[in-house]
Amino acid sequence: MQIKPALLILACAAWPAAAQQQEQNQPLSAIDWLAVQRNSPPVVLIPDQNPIAESATIPNVEVQPLDAPGIGGVGLLPSSVTGLPPTLWQGSTEAALASSLERMETRRPTVPALNSLLHILMLAEAEPPNNAKGDALLHARVNLLYNHGLVAPAEALMERAGDLSPELFELAFDLSLLTGSDEALCGVLNDMPSLSTDLPTRIWCATRSGDFPHAMTIYQTGVALGQLSNLDAELLLRFLDPEYTEDSAPMQPPVRPTPLQFRLFEAIGEALPTTPLPLPFAVVELSGDSGWRAQLQAAERLARVGAIDGNQLLGVYTAQKRAASGGIWDRVEALQRFETALTSGDPSAISTSLEAVWPQMRAAGLLLPFSNLFASQLQDLPLSDRAQDIAAISGLLSDRYEQVAQRLASSGDPQLAFLAALAQGQGNKAVPTDLSHAAALAEAWSGPAQAPKDLAALPGQHRLGEALLLAMQKFDAGATGNDAGLTDALRAMRAFGLEDTARRAALQLAILDMEGARR
Repeated sequence: MQIKPALLILACAAWPAAAQQQEQNQPLSAIDWLAVQRNSPPVVLIPDQNPIAESATIPNVEVQPLDAPGIGGVGLLPSSVTGLPPTLWQGSTEAALASSLERMETRRPTVPALNSLLHILMLAEAEPPNNAKGDALLHARVNLLYNHGLVAPAEALMERAGDLSPELFELAFDLSLLTGSDEALCGVLNDMPSLSTDLPTRIWCATRSGDFPHAMTIYQTGVALGQLSNLDAELLLRFLDPEYTEDSAPMQPPVRPTPLQFRLFEAIGEALPTTPLPLPFAVVELSGDSGWRAQLQAAERLARVGAIDGNQLLGVYTAQKRAASGGIWDRVEALQRFETALTSGDPSAISTSLEAVWPQMRAAGLLLPFSNLFASQLQDLPLSDRAQDIAAISGLLSDRYEQVAQRLASSGDPQLAFLAALAQGQGNKAVPTDLSHAAALAEAWSGPAQAPKDLAALPGQHRLGEALLLAMQKFDAGATGNDAGLTDALRAMRAFGLEDTARRAALQLAILDMEGARR
């Protein structure tokens, strides 16, 4: 089974409901999870009990479709799309999963292939751990997506969860503030005030419904009881009393504002730049309301971590003509010139512009989205020697890496020949001594696809998701020097049916190391 990258999927708010799979692809679990128990014992009355109700009170009854997963198992990508079994998390403990995901919120996987796999795991529809409702797991999944900049998918995941606890409501509300869809949740909060005890949230939502007197009452009560921080008290006063704002000096912005504080600064006419703020705030700039430069910076930040796809990045790059020089403007001009040359079909112009734009994309950490956009158009062109090498590397980073590798297998360049062998799952090629981690990467394909002992049994225990998270951690440790961990991680992915992901991860690590040495 192969799990394909989800960069294009993750950039959209609407998610495909199905995807074609090859007939030979089978679920990762050997357990027939669709089987049902057919010999359930009949329901009987215990003789000594009187079957008469002692109260006429109507009990609270939760209703959901029979095939719906628990709240911790809701997802946007069904098994038919991911190829992952619904038992992904069942055998693990919720606390262990939540703790593992919390550690990965800010420490993203070393290579894009594993970052994509992690996002797929977070969006996969699967049953929560046994004996757990799954609130903590859902919170951890959504929080990871949020911190990785996938705000719209995280918000869509919360919408699938149905009724929210106060903790989940708080997270859903933060997401809605960044996407500008907070009015619906404010309506829910106004009807059910118990969902949030946060006074700024209740004040904001009261104003969204037009009830400014009630908002001011909450504010005054909060100030009187000392329940508002100095920052929130000042922000909310300026928000509720425009005349006071007119006579006041601009406020000192906080280093790490909450989404609500960010929106309050915007509402009082002191919008904060998103560049120094955490990644989730970058999604606000994609509308372009704050100017093209801010939109460019946000798009690059999000594309760098796979939160938007290359087409969306290209759309921002080509929206206008550059207005200045240096930095990001030189990158914009280089890409626009390359696209123009590619359209012209002139090999000489394409070679020159490719040699100019490649270092720009490398410096910005955008080689992968660039390659997915343009690599296929470069493979059959009579380019200069340097441009041919760039086209080959770009092709190995793209979705067509296997086809490109077949053409490079006989390359006289030892590095290219080795990369081509990795792309085809061959570990018997000569290992270049000047390529970092090359021996460890080759070793992963020099023997059987067998997971290390500490991971091998986990899928059979319905702990495949946990096993994949641990494999990612091994890979990251290997990328920083532990070559044995790198080999183990790749062998584990192969053993678990993720051959495509393993090859992509190995290629990306080798190429990004190689390109990093050329800076």
